[in-house]
Amino acid sequence: MKPYLSVIIPVFNEVDRLVPTLIACKEYLSHQVYSYEIIVVDDGSNDNSGILVEEQKSRIPNLSLITIPINQGKGAAIKTGMLAAKGERRLFMDADNSTSIEQVGKLFPYLEQGYDIAIGSRRIAGAVIKVKQNLLRDFLGWVFRTLVHILISLNIQDTQNGFKLFSAKTAESIFPKLKTRTWSFDVEALLLAKKMGYKIKEVPIVWINDGRSKVRFLQMIKMLVDLVYIRLR
Repeated sequence: MKPYLSVIIPVFNEVDRLVPTLIACKEYLSHQVYSYEIIVVDDGSNDNSGILVEEQKSRIPNLSLITIPINQGKGAAIKTGMLAAKGERRLFMDADNSTSIEQVGKLFPYLEQGYDIAIGSRRIAGAVIKVKQNLLRDFLGWVFRTLVHILISLNIQDTQNGFKLFSAKTAESIFPKLKTRTWSFDVEALLLAKKMGYKIKEVPIVWINDGRSKVRFLQMIKMLVDLVYIRLR
């Protein structure tokens, strides 16, 4: 039987943060009335992330691991997981649990109302940021959002929060066409959704910044360059 919810978690060298997130997912999802699966996509980690997932399989029901041998980027990992998923609803979330799994309950109603995608947002009324980013990352994030509005014109306030719920049909239409492998993949995915006429709902969430974030200065600069390529495509 196909699960109702698929949870996709992309991983690259997350040995310090992954297990608590998997346990949080288990504790929440095991108390829900719907069926679920958890898919960890190991994007070429060179630590023991994949081994940790294998060890947790005996403790966490419906947990599976997909291994990408060579690091491809977060976009490639999400694409792999979304297309391997079987759920009627498909959520991707970050390994640091910065937007906690129980907040998926805020997104479900909008898909039931006819939206095709519901995305967690830190930038709209009602959102709560419990721990903020440092000033440099906050500034670069502002630059990125400004360029998204100028180059892409999505009318979405927070394209980059890693907590997005898709219907199966929408995911299976969008992700085969996704070309961006890096952190900017969200922008392309949402732009493809807009071009295909899918309805997107931005939903306020509670977010806690993890100071151990994998996004570094040079990666954020690369994200800005990626926007130009997405616009040209």
